[in-house]
Amino acid sequence: MIPKPQPFCLWGTAFFREKEWLTMTQELSFQKFIEQSDLLEELKYDFNEKAELRHIETQRPFTFNYYKNVPERNSKRYQTLGHLLEQYIYELLEKVCKLQRVYIPPEANEEPRSFFFMSERALTNHHSALLVLLQDHGVFRAGQWSQQAIIHHGLQHGSQIPCIQMALQAHYDVIVLNPNDNFVDLKMEKECKGLSTQNTESSSLKMVQTESFFSLQKPLQCIPKRCSNTPEEHMAYIWDYFISKTEGKDVAFIVHGYGGLVFMDLLVHRKSEVMSKVYAVALIDSQHHVGHQLGSDVQLLAWIKHHCREWVTSSKPLNKPAVTVLKKEFPMVSAGTEKHDLAPSSSLQSIFKYFKKALKAKTNINFSHVPVVTRSSTKI
Repeated sequence: MIPKPQPFCLWGTAFFREKEWLTMTQELSFQKFIEQSDLLEELKYDFNEKAELRHIETQRPFTFNYYKNVPERNSKRYQTLGHLLEQYIYELLEKVCKLQRVYIPPEANEEPRSFFFMSERALTNHHSALLVLLQDHGVFRAGQWSQQAIIHHGLQHGSQIPCIQMALQAHYDVIVLNPNDNFVDLKMEKECKGLSTQNTESSSLKMVQTESFFSLQKPLQCIPKRCSNTPEEHMAYIWDYFISKTEGKDVAFIVHGYGGLVFMDLLVHRKSEVMSKVYAVALIDSQHHVGHQLGSDVQLLAWIKHHCREWVTSSKPLNKPAVTVLKKEFPMVSAGTEKHDLAPSSSLQSIFKYFKKALKAKTNINFSHVPVVTRSSTKI
């Protein structure tokens, strides 16, 4: 029997106040997004004081089978809910976590383009470490570990908000990747045209520019986003033009599912840069394959052994060793859950303890390499 996810708890005064961000999520009501859709009656849901999605009248969890025995309409309703959650999470990243939305590539003003989020001083603050979040492959976008977990277990388990807040309170800068934002679906865009979250001049301008681009691409149903056609391309672009530009900054990654494969791809293609800048990688139930991706590269195999740790789904308690026959290239421990979607929230505290220990070890090694100036060494 799979245990019910436990309430997300925090430790130590250094970390964020849970009630504070939960209060802010209620102030930024999810209902205002639903009110802009054409499914107001069918989606009477909002997040309660525990950040759980509940029906505003019955207080019951989300029900998929709203239209009895009409799968297509139920799927369309679920898809609309997912799109609304996407926009809501974006607003939470900007207003609760105070992150900035960065469009890529910057010069592509008249075509569809992707974006990611980062803290204000992520590229300039040389006195803090940088945490990069890379999620699994799926329909969900930046700020989400799992759309399904958000809907059925709440923001604390499915969104990246608790992780981001914990990182910021621990004085990390943060970059939140958006690896699944690879193309614009023209059909979906048309159906969701009324779901815009803001009516600012800038967003209106982008819509006009996008529509003019669409008019030149009528035969196509999907428009790929340049520099973000795939998760791997998205990751490589942000590494090359943003992360690699941070001089003297220690970088850590949290990667989930397919995100592990994407990180290993980056490691292979940016070998020396990644090995010199990244001090720790927390993989969560990762889909990477060391044999296929890294081959027999002795340097890479030695590096991942000392800089990577994986939290895997397991019936064992959190952080207990969980070595498998197929994977044994670096330490593996239990994520404290048997559910892939809940693994990030379940293992979060353990991951930050691992980062703290790894950064301390790196600092001690760097300090030991500093030459000691003696009286004799200063003589001419």
